Amino acid sequence: MKEILIFAGTTEGRELSECLAASGIAHTVCVATEYGEVVLKEHPLMKVHRGRMNREEIEEFIRNGNFEAVVDATHPYADVVTDNIKSAMQEADIPYLRLKRELDVSQTYQGAVYFDTNEACAEELQKTNGNILLTTGSKELSRYCVSEEIKSRLFVRVLPGMESLSLCMEQGIKGNRIIAMQGPFTAEMNEALIHQYNISCMVTKQSGKSGGYPEKLTAAKNTGILLYVIGHPSEDEGFTFSEVCNELEKLCERKIRKDSQTDTGMQIVLAGAGMGSKDTLTKEVYDAIEDADILLGAQRIIAPYNPKIEKKPFYLAKQIIPYLKEVQEKKILPHNLKAVVLFSGDSGFYSGCQALYDALLGETEKGRLNASVHIMPGISSVAYLASCIGESYQDAAILSMHGKEIYNLAGRIKTEPKTYLLTSGVKDVNRLGKALAEAGLDACEVLVGYQMSGGNKKIEKMTPQECINLTEEGLYTCFIKNPSAVPQKLTHGTADSEFDRDKVPMTKEEVREVSICKLKLHKSAVVYDIGSGTGSIAVEVAGLSDDVMVYAVEQKKEAVALIEQNRKKFGLDNIRVTEAKAPEGLLELPKATHAFIGGSKGGLKEILQTLYNINPAMRVVINAVSLETIAQINEIPSLYPVENEELVCLQVSRAQKTGAYHLMHAENPVYIFSFNFYEDKK
Repeated sequence: MKEILIFAGTTEGRELSECLAASGIAHTVCVATEYGEVVLKEHPLMKVHRGRMNREEIEEFIRNGNFEAVVDATHPYADVVTDNIKSAMQEADIPYLRLKRELDVSQTYQGAVYFDTNEACAEELQKTNGNILLTTGSKELSRYCVSEEIKSRLFVRVLPGMESLSLCMEQGIKGNRIIAMQGPFTAEMNEALIHQYNISCMVTKQSGKSGGYPEKLTAAKNTGILLYVIGHPSEDEGFTFSEVCNELEKLCERKIRKDSQTDTGMQIVLAGAGMGSKDTLTKEVYDAIEDADILLGAQRIIAPYNPKIEKKPFYLAKQIIPYLKEVQEKKILPHNLKAVVLFSGDSGFYSGCQALYDALLGETEKGRLNASVHIMPGISSVAYLASCIGESYQDAAILSMHGKEIYNLAGRIKTEPKTYLLTSGVKDVNRLGKALAEAGLDACEVLVGYQMSGGNKKIEKMTPQECINLTEEGLYTCFIKNPSAVPQKLTHGTADSEFDRDKVPMTKEEVREVSICKLKLHKSAVVYDIGSGTGSIAVEVAGLSDDVMVYAVEQKKEAVALIEQNRKKFGLDNIRVTEAKAPEGLLELPKATHAFIGGSKGGLKEILQTLYNINPAMRVVINAVSLETIAQINEIPSLYPVENEELVCLQVSRAQKTGAYHLMHAENPVYIFSFNFYEDKK
């Protein structure tokens, strides 16, 4: 690939290099001094040649290179260098672009005196009194040091490079009269120097805006000193910065950013890549990828695209954030670097985008990453499949098995006329078919979308059994139509007769319903059912929400088998049965938010202490029938930090037919004690 050759020596040359780097254009920058190289920003697309060259050397350098064009961005007063470049290019068959300095001639000052040459200016300085601030650079210093009288009054401002300092020493300028600083300088800073060194006259070149000329003129005006200017305010020949960029755009056939000198940090875009092909990208995401310096995402998603600098198969925050920090710390990439992270489908739909977005914002808020973060949506596979089969999705359940566990799949589909399902592959389609078959949902019709983004896309209608038998690996999105959907219950209330049971004790229906109400469950609750018996509490709680997880803890083998039997009967995957005695069996379980104690076998105090240790903010409900347990309940507020206590005695009588009459038969009274632990920090 051909490069652009820049002869630099001005701010404009450095800024042009940054713009080319930011736009992904390879280039070589020629600088005369070590300092000229130091101020350039390192970049993989930029090479540097350091050292002065004469006409013959320039000609050979151009001839041996593979250049698309030459840009002369040397100083307006470097006439010899410009003449050498022009002369060396007489035989070259590539464009020469002179980058001129844009001068602001609108400002005037009566105290400004203009000279054609440094010699003329130096001669006139002999007629002045007071200290002189010389800002023309170290290379012009010898022209003012011919007179000891002038030299004794000079304060020189030069670049902080070894070459500049060496020239000052050669001319006998003492260290306390050398101001070695890198601009730009504000008018206020110029004024401060004028006051600090009691300056009567400042000498400058007509160096334009980027050379800080307006700020020098303003400082001279504000302090009332003389301003001696080398060069009259006339326009330099050549192209403006914007015009040079436009010419290079035509040659390189690539858009050039002209704003790279403004450091607003990285621009990070988190984008939905649709189904993975260019055809399913939105125009906004397509343009972002085309303009990306760095592209990140899963290998299969980023494979079709080529960013300007590099791409990495990173899609997790733990991969992406350290990488972006490293890029920023090395400072080898341009200002306003554009990094695009691609996610499959839509960025806001079962995507890792949100987690990464939150992590990136956390890094920027803490000052560990200088970046702005934006999200761009994509087309999800559900939306695409819906458009292909003519079935809306605003009135459908949308579930995902893609990289995540999903409980009670058949139970969820059972209550929905329409369901869209995202999968991770053929095994998930097999699982779907098995769940439908085991739940007796054979009447369901499954439309299976395969490889929706590829040329081998297909949509097939399948029965649950055909889903089980499917073997072809790939990406699938499914639509399930259930003609026999049953309305979902909004409350608990399963009749006792619906449970499989034997002699194992069971919490009766009315007691069960009041106890569950007192648990005050919430979405994503984790519940211990301690002394689960037949599992009636576990089944009722798990049936309230597919997002609730229940751990049924029971020590009797026959009861454990019965709980498992009822779990399968009601199709509840969100129940885990543990054969163990409490409290020992609780220690291996995930942390619970709620606990129901239906039986404690005399170990209530030990169980409560263990629950408190597991989660000192747990909600607990206890059922008590015996007087001994009731007595223990009475002691709880004095033994543990509890609040929101409620004690209910529930007496249930059931009607039973005796001959021609119905008589009420009383059940044992049950005490229901509920409370919240709280953490005692005393």
